[in-house]
Amino acid sequence: MRVSNVTVRRRLILVLTFGLCIFFIIGVRLGYVQFVIGDWLTGKALDSWSRNIPFEPQRGEILDRNDVPLATNVSAPTVFVIPKQITDPVETSKKLAAVLDISQLDVYKKITKRSSIIRMDQGGRKISNEKANQVRELNLSGVFIAEDSKRHYPFGSYLSHVLGFAGIDNQGLMGLEAYYDKELKGTKGHVSFFSDARGRRMPSLSDDYERPKDGYNLKLTIDSKVQTIIERELDIAQAKYNPDGAVAIAMNPNTGEILGMTSRPDFNPEEYRRVSPEVYNRNLPVWANYEPGSTFKIITLAAAIEEKKVDLEKEHFHDPGSIEVGGRKLRCWKRGGHGSQSFLEGVQNSCNPGFVILGQRLGKEKLFSYIKNFGFGQKTGIDLQGEGTGILFNLKNVGPLELATTAFGQGVSVTPIQQVTAVSAAINGGFLYEPYIAKELVDPATGKTVMKQTPKLKRRVISEKTSEEVRHALETVVAQGTGGNAFVDGYRVGGKTGTAQKAKDGKYLQNNHIVSFIGMAPADDPQLVVYVAVDNPKDTIQFGGTVAAPIVGKIIDDSLRAMGVEKRKNQIEKKKSWLDQELIKVPNLVGKTAKEIKVSLYDLKIQSSGSGKYVVNQAPAPGVKLKPGSVIRLFMGDKPGSED
Repeated sequence: MRVSNVTVRRRLILVLTFGLCIFFIIGVRLGYVQFVIGDWLTGKALDSWSRNIPFEPQRGEILDRNDVPLATNVSAPTVFVIPKQITDPVETSKKLAAVLDISQLDVYKKITKRSSIIRMDQGGRKISNEKANQVRELNLSGVFIAEDSKRHYPFGSYLSHVLGFAGIDNQGLMGLEAYYDKELKGTKGHVSFFSDARGRRMPSLSDDYERPKDGYNLKLTIDSKVQTIIERELDIAQAKYNPDGAVAIAMNPNTGEILGMTSRPDFNPEEYRRVSPEVYNRNLPVWANYEPGSTFKIITLAAAIEEKKVDLEKEHFHDPGSIEVGGRKLRCWKRGGHGSQSFLEGVQNSCNPGFVILGQRLGKEKLFSYIKNFGFGQKTGIDLQGEGTGILFNLKNVGPLELATTAFGQGVSVTPIQQVTAVSAAINGGFLYEPYIAKELVDPATGKTVMKQTPKLKRRVISEKTSEEVRHALETVVAQGTGGNAFVDGYRVGGKTGTAQKAKDGKYLQNNHIVSFIGMAPADDPQLVVYVAVDNPKDTIQFGGTVAAPIVGKIIDDSLRAMGVEKRKNQIEKKKSWLDQELIKVPNLVGKTAKEIKVSLYDLKIQSSGSGKYVVNQAPAPGVKLKPGSVIRLFMGDKPGSED
């Protein structure tokens, strides 16, 4: 049967149309693949061919306020293996095991796994550069060295609880390392090379390198000079008293900046696994809760002065050795009491009955409102982990007895950082600041500051006039009262002692106290507040004035000099006790002869150097006060007043 031409044409047109449609669909699809998802498909293909050797970023350094490194990094390369590129697993495992000091069988099992890339965690993770070079020299196919680092703390246990530590993956685990981990850790990079399904390198494709982004450097408020002094004094106290623990904090009262912080027992952050978790998990200056004892009296004193409930110098009271409240006798530390005294003398003598009277004058609502305004019963907000809140009586449950004991620091629980922050507010003009320890974050690549903390004022709690009276009262405590062992010649030191019994199972322990002292200087313009608490010191009288006060005095003396605060002659004269030695003021000896000196300085020892008749120089300088028997170094010459 013959088909007409019209039918043929229709069929041809239909086939052509169909072909054009197919061609159009293929063209659209090719265009879509080429221009729309081409990069994505290429990336997927490269991903399937690529093998990444990671490059860890440098974790940001932690520095003190003067750029002294406190936590840094040291090179610690890591071994990686591409199993499919290993030509002789037996020989490779034998050589690698010998260098890494691990079992050949373990290495063989590792490198024969069906995996694209393997990290040698056992023996090959964060190795020394010397071992890394030995592995490179073996020139083993499929074995690679990736740059890595580990955390290094150049001063060992110095500032250990504050710094904390980082784990093997450079992740912050404790302290500032954990608190600022996100800012410190940086972003990983890698080197990518391309291989086929059999693991053979593809020479037609070049390696790809993505640079790691290092973490930010963290600059602290810590002054390493002050911190070193604090560490030294707590080491001495540890050796002398063998206490159960100890705490020290130094703070700038005008800003809330922490200048130094430490506690005992401490640990080396690089060897934290060698100590109990109870040691490294507890940063005592912010975590510990205990009765403050008499250091808490500063708050009662400030509240009473602010509310005009007392005239320290004009008003007197009688202390027979105890005071009866709610049917119970609350005793003074001195048996027989202090007799009749002014309230200022009561502060100097740390007289419990005097502070019970002040608490009663204030009343529970007013006293507890000041306690809370000074920051007790709540976190200070310091940028450290594990801060405690302390424990206060519920106001509804406060009766006459609870009011009385709270007034002199018994029955409440506080943290060391709360005390330092509150006392700073009491002596800086009445301003309560949030304490902080991180000053700024700096990009190490550009040197640009990306975050900066500034003093954060919470509220004002007392007036400047009240603060001035508190400073004066605390200065007299050191010059004429129980804080005499913190007295520093040339610096106007004020402070308060504290001796608190420790409680266990609801009962106070015998001969087991936390003794403390909180001091500030200079008293007319405070630049430094220092708190020291020693837990159960052995073989000594357990009084804050005996144990903690001299430690604080030494810290203040050396720290203020390190901070460039000059000594002055104007200060309250120290009340002498029979234990105190009269200091000798060094005279100006330049120009005098040896004969003149021997006659006038019979209470001081003399060492001389050089030849000549006259003194041309001396050490220490004129005006310095020394204990009897101290040594003066003299430099002799022939001409008075000049050196040879």
